[in-house]
Amino acid sequence: MAGAAVVMSCAVLLAGAVPAHAGDGRDGGGTGTPKPDKGAVSGDGTIGAHIKLSRSANNNDSGTPVTTADRNWSPPVCWYEPEYTPEEYEEFIKDAYGGAQGDAAEYSEERKKEQFHKGDKGLWWKVAFRGGEYDEACPVDTDNWEIWVPPAVPDPDPHAITPQMLSELAFNSTKLPVPPVELSPKPDRLVVNLPTRVKFEGGALDRVWTTASINHKGVQMAATAVATPVALKVEAGTADADPQSCTYDLVKAEGGYRVDSEGAGCNVTYRRSSGGGSYPFKASLTWEVTWTDSADPDGPVQQPGLPGGLSTYEQDVTVKEIQAINR
Repeated sequence: MAGAAVVMSCAVLLAGAVPAHAGDGRDGGGTGTPKPDKGAVSGDGTIGAHIKLSRSANNNDSGTPVTTADRNWSPPVCWYEPEYTPEEYEEFIKDAYGGAQGDAAEYSEERKKEQFHKGDKGLWWKVAFRGGEYDEACPVDTDNWEIWVPPAVPDPDPHAITPQMLSELAFNSTKLPVPPVELSPKPDRLVVNLPTRVKFEGGALDRVWTTASINHKGVQMAATAVATPVALKVEAGTADADPQSCTYDLVKAEGGYRVDSEGAGCNVTYRRSSGGGSYPFKASLTWEVTWTDSADPDGPVQQPGLPGGLSTYEQDVTVKEIQAINR
């Protein structure tokens, strides 16, 4: 049943079920009942059918989807979620596979032989996809579109969702604020040979977080990805600047983190005017990302860690040359 025909038949038969996330199921519970995030906007969306997302107030649609410089990292493509009691699963199989032929009929027959685990303690878990549709990158075998998970599993399926997976999905759902950069002189009034001062418009920039949680069929768990801004890099957008880029560490301040490059050892200085055009000035924030195995962003930091985040903002700047008149 590992062939394309099986994949297609399973995908068609299961199309009516919306993918979602699952708990670990090893003890019928999880790492704690999710509680409201401190300072967050609750009910801020879902992934699939059962995972709820909650974001901090500054983690909204005005931000940019999180990116990372780690090219080897990617969020989970698919996972197993708790979905059916034995009785519900029996009904599902009869409704979805009734009258099926070929591989689908064989799949249904295998489940009937297991008596759907009626009378046993546990749940049937079903594969779910991050994008909501079948993805061929999913490593789950189509022979196991659903798996039986008893209350205690000494060696749980590696694709059953865990708090770590939830943290990765939370991180992938985070929207980071673009760098609120304010330039002095203003972007349309920069001057040749005059250092460009950089600071955050409006003062401090706070950390952001996203919580992904599940509470379904008695399986409860949550994880919170927390992004803290640590550095700002600015790039002049032209080789005719000295230096062409500067990086500033952010300073903890009331209400968050700030930067003000006045008096800094590195400030971009343009050496040639932009003429009738402009230069593409870029500001990039580096975010350190940690996670907790609860809905509390201030909970104990867990390992392994998440990759760092990036958010970038570009704006055109014009640089003028002031002509001095000698008498």
